[in-house]
Amino acid sequence: MGLGLIEILMLAFLIGFLPFIFAFIDILKNEFTGSNKLIWLLAVLFTPVLGSVLYFFIGTKQKLNNKIT
Repeated sequence: MGLGLIEILMLAFLIGFLPFIFAFIDILKNEFTGSNKLIWLLAVLFTPVLGSVLYFFIGTKQKLNNKIT
């Protein structure tokens, strides 16, 4: 049995939308040097899938701290 339309749409949502949400929240919660926070926010907003992937591979290393207290 193949995947139906509903399953394909749910899979696309999980692959594309959830990483975008996690990246966006992580960027907002953390501090960055200079204007890196703005640059990452714009990258994730304008290219959600690519921006999220790049953020998790590159951007997380640029954070100043892991949590705001």
